[in-house]
Amino acid sequence: MINIKEDEKLSVLNHSCAHLMAQAIKHLYPNTKFWVGPVISEGFYYDIDLENKKLNEDDLKIIEKEMKKISKDGKKIIRHEISKEEALKKFQDDPYKIDLINEMENETVISCYTQGDFTDLCRGPHVESVKEIKCFKLLKVSGAYYKGDSKNKMLQRIYGVAFYNEEDLTAYLTELEEAKERDHRKIGSALNIFMSHDLVGKGMPLWLPNGALIRKELENYIYEKEQKMGYFHVYTPCVGTVDLYKTSGHWDHYKENMFPSMKVDEEEFVLRPMNCPHHMLIYSNEIHSYRDLPIRIGEFATDFRYEASGAVKGLERVRCMCQNDAHLFVTPEQIGEEFKKVVSLILEVYKDFGIKNYKFRLSLRDPKDKEKYFDDDTMWNEAENKLREVLNDFGCDYQEAIGEAAFYGPKLDVEVKPAVGPEITLSTCQLDFLLPRRFNLFYINSNGEKQTPVVIHRAIFGTFDRFTAFIIEETKGAFPLWLAPVQINIIPVNNEYHLEYAKTIQKLLEENKIRVKLDDRNEKLSYKMRESQTKKIPISLIIGDQEKENKTISYRLFKSQETTTLNLDEFLEFVNQKIKNKD
Repeated sequence: MINIKEDEKLSVLNHSCAHLMAQAIKHLYPNTKFWVGPVISEGFYYDIDLENKKLNEDDLKIIEKEMKKISKDGKKIIRHEISKEEALKKFQDDPYKIDLINEMENETVISCYTQGDFTDLCRGPHVESVKEIKCFKLLKVSGAYYKGDSKNKMLQRIYGVAFYNEEDLTAYLTELEEAKERDHRKIGSALNIFMSHDLVGKGMPLWLPNGALIRKELENYIYEKEQKMGYFHVYTPCVGTVDLYKTSGHWDHYKENMFPSMKVDEEEFVLRPMNCPHHMLIYSNEIHSYRDLPIRIGEFATDFRYEASGAVKGLERVRCMCQNDAHLFVTPEQIGEEFKKVVSLILEVYKDFGIKNYKFRLSLRDPKDKEKYFDDDTMWNEAENKLREVLNDFGCDYQEAIGEAAFYGPKLDVEVKPAVGPEITLSTCQLDFLLPRRFNLFYINSNGEKQTPVVIHRAIFGTFDRFTAFIIEETKGAFPLWLAPVQINIIPVNNEYHLEYAKTIQKLLEENKIRVKLDDRNEKLSYKMRESQTKKIPISLIIGDQEKENKTISYRLFKSQETTTLNLDEFLEFVNQKIKNKD
């Protein structure tokens, strides 16, 4: 989806459309007071005070009609400058504008824009006339606290979007509708995957039984792959002392993203935002030889990070998350080979999940910046060259981002383009020269001397939360057979005649570790089949007279009208192959 704020022409048009909307509202509701109306990535909004009038969708249509009427008049949009004193006098009846003017401490001249009978404070720029603003849509209205402070009055925020032609507007609105259909929050609620509750708190999702099954399958999937690659999995506490994060450096550089500390007896604890400090201590629990390395420590770890309440979103952006985290302790000579294995794992996982639209972003240091980066030119040059070599060997499409590395090492992000919306980062891989030094980690090299290892931080799924949100939206909740909470729905045509045979099939499938639901309600077959489709169950079995008599099953795949009949052995082979191959 296009980012309107980043397109200069569209940004100007949307800014002008916000003023057009404000003018129309002033015509319809003369006593309206206005706060601010900025351009955002999805268009624009304006915060307004309508006193006792609460707007609805029908009101937005009336405002749109008035906007079109004003646009046809074709009035010029004229910029003019006034002094602060003149501005205070001009807007003396609008406390919101007075507040804005009073905040302009260093400005002796204030710019305004006038179009016909409407004038508003604005830095601009704008289109030349309202006639240019033809293709627009008011999208929704919601509440917004004045200045974003819950202690202040609740205003009404109207969102809209504008384009230069109807084709672009229609395409954008179509994409918005597609995004609504794919919204993981809507699907997650309908399919009983997760929920939230104010008593638990914002950004603290509750995984329901169906969601727990999906998450467990994801955990099993990646756990098996990591075990085969020589990872050791651990469990560590969800809290750590403040001293732990002072040692790691997170307390100084990441404190604003952490929850407040809490004192217990003589210790001060904090909910952990990441797991690397715990894993450093696990490594230090034993003395290691260079022959022991690489050591790969993995964990499905629950972490807590502060997100503003307005930023949290379903499973996609949360305050409590579970990371598919791992830390690889390697010698400098092993960086290239271990990095190669991480990239190989990422590509393997993306293939299994059908993720094709992605790109690699390699964040490197700026060699001219001697203040920001850990000072070891040889280490940086060798590490960065090894990472480039690996990506080139795989033929990966990647871009280099100079100056965007962390202080302690270069980083690889995999940016994925979802079915709707902007790119998101799923997988990450970060080299770290600094943290092992902070924790005084070492191994004994071939000369019998202590040497500091390099740590590779990596997360293949990122978090299970965000990855699940991504998969929900990619599939619209129609999960592949291996991942679906209910894999097979058994529907007897008539309970009196067919239920016992249906139960026999249920037992057989369950013995083969297939997740089955038996729909034995006294409802019509057509009703049960529709509900099976609504719940997006991959396979529905229809059990009637012929199936019972011939000891067969008849099945339909999700979204298919075709019915296939197989004997039980053939069906088991069919299902097991689909699960094994992750079709």
